[in-house]
Amino acid sequence: MSRTVRDLDAAQLRAWPLPEPEGGKEGRGRVVVVGGSRRTPGAVLLAAEAAMRAGAGKPQVATAESVAVAVSVALPEALVTALPERGDGEIAATSVDQVVDLAAGCDALLLGPGLLSPDAANELLEALVPRLDCPVVLDALAMSYLTEHPDGVTHLHGRVVLTPNDSELAETLGLDEAEVVDRAAECCAELADRSGATVVAGGETTYVAAPRSEVVWRHPGVPGLGVAGSGDVKAGVVAGLLARGVPAEGAAAWGAALHLRAGRAVSEHEAPLGFLARDVLPWIPHLMAQLSSPAH
Repeated sequence: MSRTVRDLDAAQLRAWPLPEPEGGKEGRGRVVVVGGSRRTPGAVLLAAEAAMRAGAGKPQVATAESVAVAVSVALPEALVTALPERGDGEIAATSVDQVVDLAAGCDALLLGPGLLSPDAANELLEALVPRLDCPVVLDALAMSYLTEHPDGVTHLHGRVVLTPNDSELAETLGLDEAEVVDRAAECCAELADRSGATVVAGGETTYVAAPRSEVVWRHPGVPGLGVAGSGDVKAGVVAGLLARGVPAEGAAAWGAALHLRAGRAVSEHEAPLGFLARDVLPWIPHLMAQLSSPAH
C-alpha cells in the first residue's frame, strides 16, 4: 500500500494523549530493561533512566551477573536482577525463566540495549519472546530475533515497538544498508507490515511507521545525537511511555519526538557536537510537559 510521509509536530503528538501526571509509582507503570553485558553495562543504565524520565514509576533492570552490583549502585532507583552469563560476558539463554518471571505483570519490557553478540541475543530471544504477553520494545541486537523469525512478535497483537538503526533495519529486511538509507520511510513501513509492530528508525531524520497505516511520520533530528548510547535513550523513552499505557504508535511517535527535541535543546544550549547521550535525559520531562500542553 502507498504511504504519505508527514511531519510529526506537536499537534499530531496530542492525537495520542499522555496519561495525566498523577498517582503513585504503581499507577505509572513498571518497566523492565533486559540487556547489557560484561563490557556494556552502561546501555541498560541509559535506557532505564530514560524510561523514568518519560514518567514510568518503577524501573527494573536484568543484566549480566558480573555487572549487576555496579548497575544497582549507579541507578539506585531500580531493582536490579543478576542473570547468568556466558563465558564471553553475554546474558545466557538459561536466564529465560528469570526474565519471564520479571515480565509477568510488567507494563513494558525492553529487550536489547547493550547486547553484543547476535548469536547470544537470538538464542535468548528465541526462548523468551514466544512466552511473553506484555508490551515489548526490541532494540539493537534484539532485532536479530526478527531476522530469523519475521513473524515472531505477531502473538503480541501490535503491542510491540522496534527501534533499529539503519544497519539493523537493513539486516532484518535483507537489504543493502545504502538502499535503506535512500528509502528509509518505505523500509520502516515494510518492516511494520511484515512484523505487525510499530517501527522507529532512520538516521538524522527519524521515521515512525505503524502496521498498515496510511501515514509514515517524519521528524528531523540533530547531528549531535549521532553518538554512542543515543539509541538506548530513545528506546528507553519509548518503553517508559508504553509502561504508562500509551499505545505502540503513540509511544513510538512521542519517544522519537522527545528524544530528537531534547537533542536539539542540548545542541542549542551547549554545543552542536560533543555532548553525550545522557545529556539529553534531563530535558525529556520538561519537553514532555511542554508538548502535551494545549497552549504549546
